Amino acid sequence: MESKEHKKYIGAHVSTAGGVENAPLNAHAIGATAFALFTKNQRQWSAPPLTEESIRAFKANCEKFGYDPEFILPHDTYLINLGQPDLEKRKRSLAAFIDELARCNALGLTKLNFHPGSHLNEVTLEEELKLIAESVREAVDAVPNVSAIFENTAGQGTNVGYRFEQLGTMLELVDRPGRVGVCLDTCHTYAAGYDLKTEDGYAQTFADFARFVGFENLKGVHLNDSRSVLGGKLDRHVSIGEGELGLEFFRRLMQDERFDNIPLILETPNEEIWAKEISMLKDFA
Repeated sequence: MESKEHKKYIGAHVSTAGGVENAPLNAHAIGATAFALFTKNQRQWSAPPLTEESIRAFKANCEKFGYDPEFILPHDTYLINLGQPDLEKRKRSLAAFIDELARCNALGLTKLNFHPGSHLNEVTLEEELKLIAESVREAVDAVPNVSAIFENTAGQGTNVGYRFEQLGTMLELVDRPGRVGVCLDTCHTYAAGYDLKTEDGYAQTFADFARFVGFENLKGVHLNDSRSVLGGKLDRHVSIGEGELGLEFFRRLMQDERFDNIPLILETPNEEIWAKEISMLKDFA
C-alpha cells in the first residue's frame, strides 16, 4: 500500500457498474489517490449480497493500485433516514444501515458515510438528534470495524446536521468514541451559512468546527463547489471553480494541513473532467 507521504488524498465518487471491484479501476483511471463508492444501488432498499468473488476482486484491485481502506469513503443509500419519526419506518432504515455497514466490513472498509436524517416536522430538533444517535449506536454495536461517518447537510427541507453544534451533539449522544466521525461537504457547509469564501470566514468556520466537532473527528471531505448562495440551504453541487465558492477557497483548503491524510472526494456533476479537477487540486496542494 502507498505510504502517507502525499499528504493530500484526492479522488471522486466513482462508478461500480459491473461490480464493486471496478471502483478501484475507475479511480485509478482518473489519477485518484482516494475514492468513494456505493456498495449497492443507492436508490433501492435491498440488494443481493456481495459475492465472495466480488469481495476478493475488490480487495485485490485496491491492493494493486495502492488504495488503503483509510482513503476509501463508501456512501450509504439515499433512502435511509435514521431519524425517521415513525418507529416502523425507522426500523427499516436501521436494518438497511446495518446491512450497509456489514457490506463495508466484508470489503475490508472502515468507514460508511451517511446523511444524518430528517425530522419531517413530526418531532423537535432535540428529539430528532436523539433518534439519530440511538440508531447509529445500535448500528455500530451490531457491526464491528466500520465507523459511521456523519455528513453535514445543506439544511434543505427538514434535514438536520447542517450546524456544527448538531453534529457535535449527535457524536456525543452516540457515545461510541472511535466508531463515529464527520465528513464535511464544502457545498453543504457554504449553503448552510458558513462563509468559507473569505479568508476571515474560512478561519471562523474552522474555528467553530474545531470547537463543536473537533478535527480529530474529521474523517473525510466532499469537495464540491456550490450553486447555492451563502446560507441558501440548497444542496446543488457544481464543478470546482464554477460556483459561489470559487477557486481560491479550494486552493486555501488544499494547502491547509488540517485536511491531510483523509479522503478528499469530488462529487461534482461533470465526471468527464474529474481527472482534470483532481490534477488541479493536486497542483494546489
